[in-house]
Amino acid sequence: MANASFQFLGFALAVVLAYHLHRSSAWRQVVLLAANLLFLASFLEGRWSYAPLAAFVILAYAGVLWIRAFPKSVGPLVVAITIAAFVWLKKYAFVPGSLFLAFPYVTVGLSYILFRVLHLMIDTSAGDLPDRIPAVSYFNYTLSFTTLVSGPIQLYQDYVKMQEAASAKRLDAPSALRSIERIVVGMFKVNILALLFSTWHARSLEALSLGGPVSGRVLHGAILIVSYPLFLYCNFSGYIDVVIGIAQLLGFTLPENFSRPFAADNFIEFWSRWHITLSNWLKTYVYNPLLMALMRRFPSASLETVWLAVALFVTFFLVGVWHGQTSEFVFFGFLQGFGVAVNRVYQIAMTKRMGRKRFKSLSASGIYVALARGLTFTYFTLTTLWFWSNWAQIGSIRASLGVAEPAVWLAIFAGSALALTIWEAIRTRALAVHMDGIPVVDSPYWRTAQSTALAVVVLVVTLLMNQSAPDIVYKAF
Repeated sequence: MANASFQFLGFALAVVLAYHLHRSSAWRQVVLLAANLLFLASFLEGRWSYAPLAAFVILAYAGVLWIRAFPKSVGPLVVAITIAAFVWLKKYAFVPGSLFLAFPYVTVGLSYILFRVLHLMIDTSAGDLPDRIPAVSYFNYTLSFTTLVSGPIQLYQDYVKMQEAASAKRLDAPSALRSIERIVVGMFKVNILALLFSTWHARSLEALSLGGPVSGRVLHGAILIVSYPLFLYCNFSGYIDVVIGIAQLLGFTLPENFSRPFAADNFIEFWSRWHITLSNWLKTYVYNPLLMALMRRFPSASLETVWLAVALFVTFFLVGVWHGQTSEFVFFGFLQGFGVAVNRVYQIAMTKRMGRKRFKSLSASGIYVALARGLTFTYFTLTTLWFWSNWAQIGSIRASLGVAEPAVWLAIFAGSALALTIWEAIRTRALAVHMDGIPVVDSPYWRTAQSTALAVVVLVVTLLMNQSAPDIVYKAF
């Protein structure tokens, strides 16, 4: 079942209607469990294709119960076994192929399930989850059809509070309209913008392979490299908009996963705006414990910057390793870790050299911000080459660019710095125009007109032009 399709929206609407038929907590939990299992079943490919994923989820629950019974002794062992099972099921390249299961099976959502069950195990071992987790609640939390495929990643404590809040309120018309607006915006991102950027990406790749004059190679190379991260953003954030809107119709408040990432003026800030729940999970369960362990083991003021850089590098290196099983994703992780580590060392060095006040003043200047945004965007586009491509294809692209390659990166840097500056200026001015005490762009009239126009465009493109959007990228993780 495509996750931003009209089929998916129809399924979600049926779930919403069934969910609101009765306010009984038991009824709603059963409806959600049935919906989650039906959604998961839409990905099944054969009789046994569900078995490995089901075994992983069930055994992880048994692991949580085991940790609860013996919190001081088995926690690390259960966590290690769970990670090893994940690596095995995802078929990481460093595992001998002879050890893998021979039949095809479904791993959709497995990476996000891993984060949820590890959180349950770690917090249970630490005593932060004192109450026993009911089986139905556990399966609804780990397999929720709104978050299974691509997140957002929600902590169990927040999930329970969300469920309790949902049972205490009814769905009203204003809330429903807000939810529908969010879904429409998400559908437009996924089905129109992502489709557009995906088309540009494919055409530029084809045009670049044909060679041509240097000016043409610069143009096609720049479009090729820039269009993918824009596609990825629209595809991923659009899907998140859709599922957040659906969750709101159920009375749930899912955590936000994006906050205008291309407005970031450094790479650390970028990751605080992009895939926010992933960054927060890694900060809680990797960065903070690792940094504290290093500082306790090697307590030295002169080494603090080193440990900060090491902890950041390891944390964001794991981002790449989590995304995929090949050496390309390992290098993608290296570039993420390298980017945030260098960014942090630079901030510390500049603060020491200029003083906090002067560096803060420099960082707020218009030219500095514009150049920093351009550099941040350019570096991210560079890293995504190893996200969508492989070593051979990257070599082929570089060979096709030839002497045009430096000009491509310069064009991306200069173009993104200028474009993002103009965009932020337009946004600031638009938000400054008020009506009845609120920005015009956030008024009910504007939102209604915008949602109607976007909905018409989505319907025309997907139905009349028979154009289907690319699949959700993060479904593969």
